[in-house]
Amino acid sequence: MAAFFISNLAGLLRQILVARAFGTGTEMEAFNAANRVSETLFNLVAGGALASAFIPTFSGLLAKRQTTRAWQLASTIANLVLVILLLLSSLTYLLAPQVVRHVLAPGFRADVAKEQLTISLLRLMLPSAILFALSGLVMGILNSHQVFWIPALTPAMYQFGMIFGVLFLAPFQGIVGLGWGVLIGAGLHLGLQLPSLWRLGGKYFANLALDMPEVREVIRLFAPRLIGVAVVQLNFWVNTRLASQQPEGSVTGLVLAFALMLMPQAAIAQSVAIVALPTLSTHYALGRMDELRSTLVNGLRGVLFLAVPASVGLILLRTPIVAMLYQRGAFDERSTQFVAWALLWYAAGLAAHSLVEIFARSFYAMHDTRTPVWIGTLAMGLNVGLSYLFSALFQRGGWYPHGGLALANTAATYLEAAGLYWIMRRRFGGLEEKRILHLVFQTAFASLVMAVGMEIWMVSLAKLHHIFLALGGISVGAALFLFCAWILRVEELDILRGVIFRRPISGQ
Repeated sequence: MAAFFISNLAGLLRQILVARAFGTGTEMEAFNAANRVSETLFNLVAGGALASAFIPTFSGLLAKRQTTRAWQLASTIANLVLVILLLLSSLTYLLAPQVVRHVLAPGFRADVAKEQLTISLLRLMLPSAILFALSGLVMGILNSHQVFWIPALTPAMYQFGMIFGVLFLAPFQGIVGLGWGVLIGAGLHLGLQLPSLWRLGGKYFANLALDMPEVREVIRLFAPRLIGVAVVQLNFWVNTRLASQQPEGSVTGLVLAFALMLMPQAAIAQSVAIVALPTLSTHYALGRMDELRSTLVNGLRGVLFLAVPASVGLILLRTPIVAMLYQRGAFDERSTQFVAWALLWYAAGLAAHSLVEIFARSFYAMHDTRTPVWIGTLAMGLNVGLSYLFSALFQRGGWYPHGGLALANTAATYLEAAGLYWIMRRRFGGLEEKRILHLVFQTAFASLVMAVGMEIWMVSLAKLHHIFLALGGISVGAALFLFCAWILRVEELDILRGVIFRRPISGQ
């Protein structure tokens, strides 16, 4: 969690510098649209999809002390990923004009220069998908060996690469310099992990051992997960396509707002889920189902305790937070309103996104990628339909239509979380609902008190500069929430305090 916090700070600094340099204008719109392609290729072939199929199988071999076989599996998957991404990237490079013009951003056709810039940036940043894919696989290997600190710092390396691009390359090359920063960051993302990989003493096999049962198992687990990731990426493409036809700044507004929502989500849920997956996988491989359920329940309680107040805080302080972080240089008050409007609707879904992370990893640990994929596919399919519906309703009501795209994502994610919970509950015959509900009521009450205090702060000191308004609101909210949690004797607060101060936890 500390490493994710560091990476989030680096990401925040990068976003501030990029927003100051480019705002939400034409160059930034072209960059965000172009970057969607390389991100899609990475997520389809590697990323979380591959990790969810690879880590349970790899961890199972390690738990059974079949080390050589585990490294054969890792080598084969790495070779497959490299070959597939090289082919897809080459094809995308050749078809870049058609991809931008007819699929990704048809709204850019009215501005020829903007469309051409998007095509050039798309081609420039394509190699980053290959670097990120290999880095994602190395991350899975390290996590399976219970190495988490260095892999969790790799996002910061990516941010530092982009910071270098915007500070030292963009003054001479414009937005193209930021594109080079993406490639530098991707290289650093992979390079940081290589010394840790080397220290494991593993062996690389240059062949494709496609006859290995474990390779076929990874492919079997990966296939349905690929469908789920494809549907999620389709939703992002639909959002980019629709936003490209909305007022300028809509594409960037969605990207920045979603990134802001993901910052607490990464620190709260992704950090817990990444650490839990190898443990959950080991419990399943050794048949310890009671321990698996206990780990899952504790993970759910932990993320709810932190995600609910974070969601409330982001909603109430959205405008001063966005202004504090970004409003300078080319990023004006209009840009702030575009990002804050999308953040309002995205932040409402923070708890759902966090729950999905924990539930999905638990299914993957049990070698079941099919269930979360089909639930996610149904939810994201609904998301696409709701994106068209809500953006049209928002536009008819005189609201910024890109807010409807964010609301569609939130609604679909809550449905996804509910579906995963229902199936997991049936599988285990219960998930200690009394403990979870007790925590939910405690957290909801503390969050309500926090919200009242923050609203009083916002109204009574509305004339304060947005920096002091945001920082003061965060301080007031955090103090009120923690005080209420202490009064209510929330178990998670005691656990958190024990972790921070490295002391024994009562009753544990």
